[in-house]
Amino acid sequence: MNAVKTPLFGLAWLVAIVLGARVLLSYESSPGCIGTIPKSWPSESKLEPAIGRPTLVMLVHPQCPCTRASINELAKIMARAKGGLQAYVLIWQPPGSPADWANTNVKTIAQSIPGVRVLNDVNGEESRRFGAETSGHTVLFTATGHLLFSGGITQSRGHEGDNVGESAIISLLDDEKMAAPRSTSVFGCRFATRPGKTDLWSK
Repeated sequence: MNAVKTPLFGLAWLVAIVLGARVLLSYESSPGCIGTIPKSWPSESKLEPAIGRPTLVMLVHPQCPCTRASINELAKIMARAKGGLQAYVLIWQPPGSPADWANTNVKTIAQSIPGVRVLNDVNGEESRRFGAETSGHTVLFTATGHLLFSGGITQSRGHEGDNVGESAIISLLDDEKMAAPRSTSVFGCRFATRPGKTDLWSK
């Protein structure tokens, strides 16, 4: 009897591993939600767009583990831009959360990037203005305030490396008329969907 149970147990374990791997791959490659993206700089935003150069805004969930990859890709973009780009990283802070809720390593890493201004997005007001619903959503505007790019700058959740979004932004910074993708999927944790709902790990 034991001789029969051993191979059956091994088969069951193999099936569990395969199914688990499929679920993980599906999760990593599942894009997040995207809201209504403004075609020009939102007039109600409290942020000041740069004068004479493009402005980039990334909206992030500070407790999303996937977002570290997006922040690291942003660092590469800023290094390539060589001062020709103003960037904001807005740290989503849900209603009713404590003051230090957003103080995570995601915020710390963003603050270390030259040329990036990091601000708390209290109650997600700016996220709504820019149409972001998923952490890592990045929007790029021209010096005159027109939308150039909207989307994510990672290929999947938590994946660092070359990707369409990052390449598109770098190309558009070199030439705004470049035939580059103007939108990509966003991979990260979803922000709250209702006022007062923190929903930290909603995807």
